[in-house]
Amino acid sequence: MTKAWEELQSLQPLVLQIISNSIMRDRVAHAYLFEGQRGTGKLKASILFAKSLFCKVSTNGVPCDHCVNCKRIENKNHPDVHIIEPEGLSIKKDQIRALQEEFSKTGVESTKKFYIIVDADKMTVNAANSLLKFLEEPQSDTTAVLITEQIHRILPTIISRCQTLSFKPLPNFVIKKRLIAEGISDEVAALVANLTNNLDEALQIAQDEWFAQARKIVLKLYDVLRKKSLQGMVQLQENFFLHFKEKPHIDRALDLLLLIYKDLLYIGINHDELAFPDYKSEWEAQALHLSTNRLSEQMTLVLDAKRKLNANMNTQLLMEELVLKLQGGYTFV
Repeated sequence: MTKAWEELQSLQPLVLQIISNSIMRDRVAHAYLFEGQRGTGKLKASILFAKSLFCKVSTNGVPCDHCVNCKRIENKNHPDVHIIEPEGLSIKKDQIRALQEEFSKTGVESTKKFYIIVDADKMTVNAANSLLKFLEEPQSDTTAVLITEQIHRILPTIISRCQTLSFKPLPNFVIKKRLIAEGISDEVAALVANLTNNLDEALQIAQDEWFAQARKIVLKLYDVLRKKSLQGMVQLQENFFLHFKEKPHIDRALDLLLLIYKDLLYIGINHDELAFPDYKSEWEAQALHLSTNRLSEQMTLVLDAKRKLNANMNTQLLMEELVLKLQGGYTFV
């Protein structure tokens, strides 16, 4: 079994099992809809699926990854495997029309043809209707895979003509393990794994120096709120607003703050999966002074601030209001 297949099988075992079973039993459908969150392996699975069908020496539906067909598909230059992606913001009717012309031709090197439509939910109405005609009258030995993160935007008539395979979000521990394997520290990996289920995005965040500094500043803000009630506003002006300048930055800061309170709550109930594992021993003493109700209230305050942020409330006023509310209820030491 190839490394690529093993990796994806560990993340999406049900999807890979369905694909391999359909190949071994010669029951490959003419159209599939791969749906799920970004970063869950939909495109990788599509490429592996194509390799499985064209591989010269596949075993039990698993491609070898070394033959000429596997390599050409990997490099996106196999004449009978086509990938359609949005041109600009959408997939146009002309793209589907060109695809249909390919459908009508005999395969260049075999009788099979394979098509992947990335972000299928971005098809224009005319493009979707054109594709529907193909799905209603499928060509023999032709397989199409539609990929989407937003299945609700796909025409119901298209969905009804596809076999839908749902890709599950990647678990936190998988993201954390992959980040550590890439050389990311345990503490940063644990935090980033709580922020995204997308491995590519997780790597980008973890390697961003801005994020490393953001982590330090939010931890400092929390510490100031806990210890020095009169310094909260000063901390906002001297550190926070200098780093968190834009609305998405503030949103990220609120995510980090929320995870701090979540960790304090978890410590109180002996939950080990923390976003800030390096602060566990320090926060264990603090958690003794905080009730579950109070921590729940503080988390609610942060969530409410995120809602107000998305409603375009002034960011400085929003953070000042939040700091004042979060300062209440602590036993200052």
